Amino acid sequence: MYDFAVVGVGPAGARFARRAAESGYDVIALEKGEVGTPLACSGHVSTDIWDFVPDEARDHLFQNRIFGADFHVGGPNSKAYPFYKKTEVSNVIDRVELDKTLAECAREAGADVREGHTVTEIEEREDRVELTVSVAGESGTTTFEAKMVAGCDGPTSRVRRAVDLPEPAETLHGVLAFDPDPDDGDFVDVHLTVPRFFAWRIPRGEAGVEYGLAAPPGAEVREMFDALTRTYDVETEHFCSGAIPIGPPKRTTTRRAFLIGDAAAQTKPFTGGGILYGMTAADCAVETIDPDDPDSLAAYESAWRDELSTEIRLGHWVRKCYSFPEWLQHAGLKSLSGEIGVHMDKPSSFFSREHLKKLL
Repeated sequence: MYDFAVVGVGPAGARFARRAAESGYDVIALEKGEVGTPLACSGHVSTDIWDFVPDEARDHLFQNRIFGADFHVGGPNSKAYPFYKKTEVSNVIDRVELDKTLAECAREAGADVREGHTVTEIEEREDRVELTVSVAGESGTTTFEAKMVAGCDGPTSRVRRAVDLPEPAETLHGVLAFDPDPDDGDFVDVHLTVPRFFAWRIPRGEAGVEYGLAAPPGAEVREMFDALTRTYDVETEHFCSGAIPIGPPKRTTTRRAFLIGDAAAQTKPFTGGGILYGMTAADCAVETIDPDDPDSLAAYESAWRDELSTEIRLGHWVRKCYSFPEWLQHAGLKSLSGEIGVHMDKPSSFFSREHLKKLL
């Protein structure tokens, strides 16, 4: 019997598998397809990402450095309100290779990482969890047993539903695609033209340009995306679509199951990004959960919320600004634009001494 079975080997699952294996636990991590595919997430991340990967990984992950963002209330020809730093605000990375790198780190730490393993059933028992798994290329199913299961399997988490944990407060529909023409620009473009969210353009250096947006269910997402790319007069390729969970449920643990990352909606409400939040929660899980003691799951529930709940709560307030009337958006962006001292993953940094000095 394994100590932990990890379902989903994205950033959160790979991080937990690695750290748990490094702590001496017997870990199996199951990914239904090939790690990193299909791509459904942006590769625009804070520079904190380098704290989670080996130093040598930077060479094959890094694509571009970003110093700020131009905010638009309308299309690309509308007035831009720049927000910037004199140092790097963020980086653009190869998102598929990030997943592969993190999974390899888990393997090197001793985790048993298996691709092509689809979890079809989960039975939570008094002393263990039983997982029924379909293996690509094989007939029938196989069963794995573990003392606990980590649901790291994304916004439509099978683990979450199997153990009857509540759903995220909201799920957005995100889409993105790529223009292959190189662009090493220093700024991303943000367009507040999408209901209750935004659209974006991210230069990726030699890898081209990423275009994307997210919107609430029911919105004509594809039509809005086509309108975005028409205004830039570009044709894109590799169109991707996926769900973005917003708002963590009230519970993310049962007796022998716990959720990490998108499965727990540990995401930024104002951007939808969850790479750093998910890996931070994975570290909280390793530091608090003892697979032989189900009561330790309460410590995980408290730990990740202590670490992330303030940023998530403030992130909800930032997102509310996307729905302000246009005149108020113009006024707010005009008054606040310029040099900033904020961290892209931490809305609380808006109140930091560094940022308040910039405003004054």
